[in-house]
Amino acid sequence: MIFELNDEQKAIKKMVREFTEKEIVPVARDLDDKEEYPFEIIKKLDELGLSNLAVPEEYGGPGVDSLSATIIIEELAFGCAGVATSAACNSLALYPLILGGSQKLKEKYLPFICNNGKFASFCLTEPNAGSDVGAVSTTAEKKGNEYIINGNKCFITSGSHADYYTVFAKTNKNDPKSLSAFMVEADLPGVVRGKKEIKMGIRASDTAEIIFEEVKIPSENLIGKEGDGFRLSMQTLDMARPTVGAIAVGLAQAAFEAAVSHAKERVQFGRPIAYNQGIQFILADMATEIEAARLLVYQASWLKDQKKPFSRQSAISKLYASDMAMRVTTNAVQVLGGYGYSREYMVEKYMRDAKIMQIYEGTNEIHRIVIANQILK
Repeated sequence: MIFELNDEQKAIKKMVREFTEKEIVPVARDLDDKEEYPFEIIKKLDELGLSNLAVPEEYGGPGVDSLSATIIIEELAFGCAGVATSAACNSLALYPLILGGSQKLKEKYLPFICNNGKFASFCLTEPNAGSDVGAVSTTAEKKGNEYIINGNKCFITSGSHADYYTVFAKTNKNDPKSLSAFMVEADLPGVVRGKKEIKMGIRASDTAEIIFEEVKIPSENLIGKEGDGFRLSMQTLDMARPTVGAIAVGLAQAAFEAAVSHAKERVQFGRPIAYNQGIQFILADMATEIEAARLLVYQASWLKDQKKPFSRQSAISKLYASDMAMRVTTNAVQVLGGYGYSREYMVEKYMRDAKIMQIYEGTNEIHRIVIANQILK
């Protein structure tokens, strides 16, 4: 077993950390306060070849391996989890097309999205269909050479700004297994951008409702075959879970470093609080959990690269890393005491951002079911 990153991965890690400290850290608080989408940062990531990380090079993507993509997202999340979520959104949306789309459909959309700085969103969740994918009520009725899509999607990342939507809809509303996936252009008649969610955390990431009212798309925009939607959605979430783990690790690392810095500087009873064993134990636990989570996330990404089964490790890495991030950021607030609760310091933001890691792309309760099923089957 070799646990060391190769020279290229080390160079990527260094480059992205420098980018983060220069471009993200100085504006992270302002983006959070204003709930502002990081257009300029995403544009600069495009210019550096650090976006659309899941897209193969032949279709205009950077063609990086999964572990390198994980490292990139982790380092972006060190600066802001909301920015990292926005940066990773295209990959989530495009996985179904990459995994199941025809050659013609891939060539139609992937190069254009990658080469022109376009945004894409993954449209699966609905008001009554979150963890229960089978409860999706959006429909796609085929008429001639078209599908007509009707339904409401909610909690859609980058939904307000997306140029393309990967939409999951039932092609037979009476069959819960008839879920299918489609590429839908955002400027088509009947596509309505609904309310933008006002969130507790990851405020630099846009989250919105998307409504489809009699939206007509060509039948060739079906991804794969009718009924492939459930499989594609599950495969996509498997592929994307280490990304959530990477965001959790990155923001936990930032919270940990803030706590260590404060503990060294904050003097009480004549000495820095870092000399108190109670604080030392908190910091030691934080460091240990971050390292454990990082190894799990890297392992899942490595298994993807090796074309080995990774579904179980993907779920484990997301589960552990997101729970870890919540614990570490909460403890960072505790180490800073009253200052940690003040918006003058970033640790309160880290804590707010961490909570969503346990919820999006599959709640941790669902991940425990996934892991248990893997153990017992």
